[in-house]
Amino acid sequence: MEFHEDKVKLIAEIGGNHEGDFSYAKELLNLAAEANVDVIKFQIYSGATLVNKDVDFERKRHFDKFTFTNEQYIELADRCRSLGIDFNASIWNKEQIDFFDDYLSFYKIGSGDLTAFPIIEHLAIKGKPIILSTGLSNEYEIKESIEFICNTNPIYKKENMLCIMQCTSSYPTPDDELNLNVIRRFKEIYNYQVGFSNHSTNPYALDYSISLGARVLEFHFTDSRDNKEFRDHKVSLTKKDVLSLQERIPFIMDSLGSKTKEATESEIQSDHIVSFRRGTFPKREIKKGDIVNINDFVFLRPAKGISAKDGIYLEGKVAKRDLSPLEILSPEDFHD
Repeated sequence: MEFHEDKVKLIAEIGGNHEGDFSYAKELLNLAAEANVDVIKFQIYSGATLVNKDVDFERKRHFDKFTFTNEQYIELADRCRSLGIDFNASIWNKEQIDFFDDYLSFYKIGSGDLTAFPIIEHLAIKGKPIILSTGLSNEYEIKESIEFICNTNPIYKKENMLCIMQCTSSYPTPDDELNLNVIRRFKEIYNYQVGFSNHSTNPYALDYSISLGARVLEFHFTDSRDNKEFRDHKVSLTKKDVLSLQERIPFIMDSLGSKTKEATESEIQSDHIVSFRRGTFPKREIKKGDIVNINDFVFLRPAKGISAKDGIYLEGKVAKRDLSPLEILSPEDFHD
C-alpha cells in the first residue's frame, strides 16, 4: 500500500457487518470486489484480548460473537489475493498481528488504539506503512502518537509511510461533527498523506473529503442498509454507492486542478483574455495637442490597444496625433 497525492485509495471496511456469519462475510467480500475497491478490510480480534471480562463481560461477549477462526480469516485473505485485491484487517492483539503479518501490506490502527502504545510499538517495529485513525482524539494526542511511532522506528519520518485519517467515532456521525475541515488542518501541520474514515449516513461526505485533500477513503461496506439492526450497516456504502463514488472521483480530482492561479490553457487558446476584457477607446474626436481626461474615453470589449486598466492613467496626458472615436489606441499616441 502506497500513499499518493494524485490517487484516491478506497478501503471497503466489512468489519463486523458479517455479524459472525462466515458465509455472509464471503458474500460481502465478493460484492466489495465487484465494486473495484483497492482494499477489503476486516477486523480481527477476540473478546478476551480486547475487553476486560471482569469489567464489561457483555462487551466481551459482543465481540466474541463477531469473531472467526484464524483459518477462516486466511480463507478470506486468500480470496482477496485471488481477485487481485489487497486484504487488510485492524488486528487488536500482538499474537494475531504476527500470525497474519504476511497477508498485510500495511497496518491500520483504529481510533480506539491511537493511545494503545504497546500495540502501536509492536506494529511500528515491523516497519510497514501505517494508517492511523484519529477518532476520539485531540491534536496533542495525535502528535504524541506520531512522535511515538517515529521514535520507535525512524522509517515513519518518511512522508509515504504514514497516513493520518480524520475520523469521528460516532455511529452515525452528526453532520456538524464530521469536522471535515480537520483534513485541511492535518495537511497544514503534517507532511504525511491525509485520509478520511467515514461514519456518516451521507455518502457525499466522501466526495467533500477528497476536495479538502483526503486521498485514502475508508468506509463501512454492506449489501443493503435496509432491515439491519447492527449499527454499522446504517453508515455503510453498498456496491452501487461505491461504483457511483468511483464515477465521481475523476471529476473531483480533475476539477481540483492546480494551486497556482494563472490563466489556463483553454482561456489562452480561446483568446478570452482579450475578448472578455475591456480596452480604452476615444469617446470623441481628439485633436493633436489636446489634454485628455478620463471622460474622453469609453471602456469596451475587446481589450485591444490600451487596456482599461492602463486607460485610467491617461488623465492629463497630451494627444500626439488626431484620434477618431472608437479607434484602437497605442501608448505611443500620448505624452506627458
